[in-house]
Amino acid sequence: MEDIYNEPDEYSGPSKSQLKREMTALQDLGAELVALSKDRLAKIDMPERLREALLDAQRFTKHEAKRRQMQYIGKIMRDIDAAPLQAAMNEIKGKSEAANIRQHQLERLRTRLMEDEAVFSELARDYPHADMQHLRQLRRNALKEAQQGKPPRAYRELFRELRELEGRPETGDAADESP
Repeated sequence: MEDIYNEPDEYSGPSKSQLKREMTALQDLGAELVALSKDRLAKIDMPERLREALLDAQRFTKHEAKRRQMQYIGKIMRDIDAAPLQAAMNEIKGKSEAANIRQHQLERLRTRLMEDEAVFSELARDYPHADMQHLRQLRRNALKEAQQGKPPRAYRELFRELRELEGRPETGDAADESP
Protein backbone atom coordinates (compact mmCIF):
# COMPACT_ATOMS: atom_id res chain seq x y z
CA MET A 1 0.00 0.00 0.00
CA GLU A 2 1.28 3.47 -0.94
CA ASP A 3 1.87 6.07 1.72
CA ILE A 4 0.20 9.34 0.69
CA TYR A 5 2.17 11.30 3.24
CA ASN A 6 5.49 10.71 1.48
CA GLU A 7 4.49 12.51 -1.75
CA PRO A 8 6.62 15.51 -2.65
CA ASP A 9 5.10 18.87 -1.82
CA GLU A 10 3.59 20.50 -4.87
CA TYR A 11 3.10 24.22 -5.26
CA SER A 12 -0.60 24.82 -5.28
CA GLY A 13 -0.44 28.58 -5.78
CA PRO A 14 -0.37 31.43 -3.33
CA SER A 15 -1.62 30.83 0.18
CA LYS A 16 -5.01 31.99 1.32
CA SER A 17 -3.31 34.64 3.46
CA GLN A 18 -1.32 35.94 0.49
CA LEU A 19 -4.45 36.18 -1.64
CA LYS A 20 -6.20 38.08 1.14
CA ARG A 21 -3.26 40.52 1.44
CA GLU A 22 -3.39 41.13 -2.32
CA MET A 23 -7.14 41.73 -2.26
CA THR A 24 -6.78 44.12 0.70
CA ALA A 25 -4.04 45.98 -1.18
CA LEU A 26 -6.36 46.36 -4.18
CA GLN A 27 -9.15 47.63 -1.93
CA ASP A 28 -6.74 50.11 -0.33
CA LEU A 29 -5.70 51.34 -3.77
CA GLY A 30 -9.39 51.65 -4.61
CA ALA A 31 -9.94 53.72 -1.45
CA GLU A 32 -7.10 56.05 -2.47
CA LEU A 33 -8.66 56.42 -5.91
CA VAL A 34 -12.06 57.19 -4.38
CA ALA A 35 -10.47 59.96 -2.31
CA LEU A 36 -9.27 61.74 -5.46
CA SER A 37 -11.21 64.59 -7.03
CA LYS A 38 -13.24 63.93 -10.16
CA ASP A 39 -10.76 66.00 -12.18
CA ARG A 40 -7.82 63.88 -11.04
CA LEU A 41 -9.74 60.67 -11.72
CA ALA A 42 -10.49 61.87 -15.24
CA LYS A 43 -6.75 62.21 -15.92
CA ILE A 44 -5.98 58.61 -14.93
CA ASP A 45 -6.32 55.96 -17.64
CA MET A 46 -8.60 53.17 -16.39
CA PRO A 47 -11.46 50.99 -17.59
CA GLU A 48 -14.77 52.84 -17.73
CA ARG A 49 -16.42 50.26 -15.46
CA LEU A 50 -13.90 51.04 -12.70
CA ARG A 51 -14.26 54.81 -13.22
CA GLU A 52 -18.05 54.55 -12.82
CA ALA A 53 -17.69 52.43 -9.67
CA LEU A 54 -15.26 54.98 -8.19
CA LEU A 55 -17.60 57.87 -8.95
CA ASP A 56 -20.51 55.94 -7.42
CA ALA A 57 -18.46 55.33 -4.26
CA GLN A 58 -17.84 59.08 -4.00
CA ARG A 59 -21.60 59.69 -4.07
CA PHE A 60 -22.46 57.19 -1.33
CA THR A 61 -22.76 58.55 2.20
CA LYS A 62 -24.09 55.56 4.13
CA HIS A 63 -21.36 53.45 5.71
CA GLU A 64 -22.67 50.06 4.59
CA ALA A 65 -23.29 51.20 1.01
CA LYS A 66 -19.79 52.64 0.82
CA ARG A 67 -18.30 49.42 2.27
CA ARG A 68 -20.10 47.25 -0.29
CA GLN A 69 -19.04 49.59 -3.10
CA MET A 70 -15.41 49.40 -1.96
CA GLN A 71 -15.61 45.60 -2.08
CA TYR A 72 -17.07 45.85 -5.57
CA ILE A 73 -14.21 48.13 -6.61
CA GLY A 74 -11.76 45.58 -5.24
CA LYS A 75 -13.50 42.87 -7.28
CA ILE A 76 -13.26 44.94 -10.47
CA MET A 77 -9.59 45.64 -9.79
CA ARG A 78 -8.83 41.89 -9.58
CA ASP A 79 -9.63 41.64 -13.30
CA ILE A 80 -7.41 44.54 -14.41
CA ASP A 81 -3.73 45.35 -14.21
CA ALA A 82 -3.44 47.55 -11.12
CA ALA A 83 0.21 48.50 -11.73
CA PRO A 84 -0.59 51.55 -13.92
CA LEU A 85 -3.14 52.73 -11.35
CA GLN A 86 -0.59 52.34 -8.55
CA ALA A 87 1.98 54.22 -10.63
CA ALA A 88 -0.53 57.04 -11.19
CA MET A 89 -1.24 57.21 -7.45
CA ASN A 90 2.48 57.28 -6.69
CA GLU A 91 2.86 60.11 -9.18
CA ILE A 92 0.03 62.03 -7.54
CA LYS A 93 1.49 61.47 -4.09
CA GLY A 94 4.90 62.47 -5.40
CA LYS A 95 6.47 59.09 -4.65
CA SER A 96 7.63 58.23 -8.13
CA GLU A 97 11.21 58.78 -9.12
CA ALA A 98 10.14 60.83 -12.13
CA ALA A 99 8.09 63.13 -9.88
CA ASN A 100 11.05 63.56 -7.54
CA ILE A 101 13.38 64.39 -10.41
CA ARG A 102 10.89 66.90 -11.83
CA GLN A 103 10.46 68.45 -8.39
CA HIS A 104 14.22 68.89 -7.97
CA GLN A 105 14.58 70.38 -11.45
CA LEU A 106 11.89 72.93 -10.68
CA GLU A 107 13.54 73.79 -7.35
CA ARG A 108 16.88 74.33 -9.12
CA LEU A 109 15.19 76.50 -11.75
CA ARG A 110 13.58 78.60 -9.02
CA THR A 111 16.92 78.99 -7.25
CA ARG A 112 18.65 80.03 -10.48
CA LEU A 113 15.82 82.45 -11.18
CA MET A 114 16.21 84.02 -7.75
CA GLU A 115 19.98 84.39 -8.22
CA ASP A 116 20.03 85.66 -11.81
CA GLU A 117 17.39 87.61 -13.70
CA ALA A 118 18.92 86.44 -17.01
CA VAL A 119 17.19 83.08 -16.48
CA PHE A 120 13.97 84.80 -17.60
CA SER A 121 15.27 84.66 -21.18
CA GLU A 122 15.52 80.85 -20.87
CA LEU A 123 12.00 80.72 -19.46
CA ALA A 124 10.67 82.88 -22.29
CA ARG A 125 12.34 80.60 -24.83
CA ASP A 126 11.20 77.32 -23.23
CA TYR A 127 7.72 78.51 -22.25
CA PRO A 128 6.52 81.13 -24.75
CA HIS A 129 3.05 81.00 -23.17
CA ALA A 130 4.37 82.04 -19.73
CA ASP A 131 3.21 85.24 -18.09
CA MET A 132 6.68 86.74 -17.69
CA GLN A 133 5.43 89.89 -16.01
CA HIS A 134 3.76 87.85 -13.25
CA LEU A 135 6.87 85.70 -12.78
CA ARG A 136 9.09 88.81 -12.52
CA GLN A 137 6.72 90.28 -9.93
CA LEU A 138 6.83 87.06 -7.90
CA ARG A 139 10.63 87.10 -8.03
CA ARG A 140 10.75 90.72 -6.83
CA ASN A 141 8.31 89.92 -4.02
CA ALA A 142 10.27 86.81 -3.00
CA LEU A 143 13.53 88.76 -2.87
CA LYS A 144 11.84 91.48 -0.83
CA GLU A 145 10.38 88.90 1.59
CA ALA A 146 13.78 87.27 2.06
CA GLN A 147 15.40 90.65 2.66
CA GLN A 148 12.79 91.59 5.28
CA GLY A 149 12.80 88.12 6.91
CA LYS A 150 9.13 87.54 6.13
CA PRO A 151 7.59 84.11 5.42
CA PRO A 152 8.42 82.94 1.87
CA ARG A 153 4.91 83.27 0.44
CA ALA A 154 5.95 84.65 -2.98
CA TYR A 155 8.86 82.16 -3.11
CA ARG A 156 6.38 79.29 -2.81
CA GLU A 157 4.01 80.91 -5.29
CA LEU A 158 6.89 81.21 -7.77
CA PHE A 159 7.45 77.46 -7.46
CA ARG A 160 3.74 76.76 -8.02
CA GLU A 161 3.76 78.92 -11.15
CA LEU A 162 6.85 77.11 -12.49
CA ARG A 163 5.21 73.75 -11.79
CA GLU A 164 2.09 74.85 -13.67
CA LEU A 165 4.24 75.92 -16.61
CA GLU A 166 5.69 72.41 -16.75
CA GLY A 167 2.23 70.84 -16.88
CA ARG A 168 0.53 73.39 -19.13
CA PRO A 169 0.41 72.60 -22.86
CA GLU A 170 2.00 75.18 -25.10
CA THR A 171 -0.30 77.52 -26.91
CA GLY A 172 0.39 79.35 -30.10
CA ASP A 173 1.41 78.46 -33.65
CA ALA A 174 3.04 75.12 -32.80
CA ALA A 175 -0.13 73.84 -31.13
CA ASP A 176 -2.31 75.04 -34.03
CA GLU A 177 -0.35 73.02 -36.60
CA SER A 178 -1.28 69.63 -35.12
CA PRO A 179 -4.08 67.83 -37.05
